[in-house]
Amino acid sequence: MKKPLKNPFILALRAYNLTVEIHHHSAYQIVLSNDTTFTSTINGQLFEGIYGFLIKPQVPHFCVAEKGTLNILNIEPYSNVGLELLGRFDTGQNYIVFHSPIETNTFFQTAKDSFDIYNIIDALLSKLPTLHYDQRVTKIVEYINANYSQQVITPGTFADIVFLSPSRLAALFKEQTGSSLSKYLLWTRLRQVIYLTLSEKDRSLTEIAYDTGFYDLPQLNKYMYEMFGMPPKALKHNSDLIQVY
Repeated sequence: MKKPLKNPFILALRAYNLTVEIHHHSAYQIVLSNDTTFTSTINGQLFEGIYGFLIKPQVPHFCVAEKGTLNILNIEPYSNVGLELLGRFDTGQNYIVFHSPIETNTFFQTAKDSFDIYNIIDALLSKLPTLHYDQRVTKIVEYINANYSQQVITPGTFADIVFLSPSRLAALFKEQTGSSLSKYLLWTRLRQVIYLTLSEKDRSLTEIAYDTGFYDLPQLNKYMYEMFGMPPKALKHNSDLIQVY
């Protein structure tokens, strides 16, 4: 059995025979094929017969993989993982394209003889500094994971839990995770939206929006499009082609 993905700032999906129209989003994105090549247009430039790419946030792109499997990693841009990816780009560079499995494995420093998305994620996380998280940060993360569905969660809510001022807690959380509290809360809610949309296909999107802490479907549509470049309706429409790792 495959191990679960532990880092909360990485959303990993597997897509089959999927064509995605041109879009852009706030997340860093890594797209990798483990079987056949695919075609993509990134920032107006056409790439045919490639095995993957890494793009910065807000770079327009689309993919055509009609006969293959794509592994898609979405990374919260202000997290430590996102900041590590930022450091891999040269000045003025907005994307990195992989033309062969060897290029992919070389970039992520993984074994050359096979493709495994878990190995790539492990290699990516191995570049992060080892941190012993403050117990107050851990407590806030646990609280968000258990209570993200509540529509009213404020900085004061978090501060009262760990007996810190909102400003001190915000600084501590940012220092240890790279992300702000509000961005982590939003990211957690959107991850759960995607999971529910793909796994509980009979549920309405309005119900999912409410149950994940959004005020209504329009608010969910706004944040979903900003972060991932597509509304939940498009995800639901392709739910037979997309799975969550």
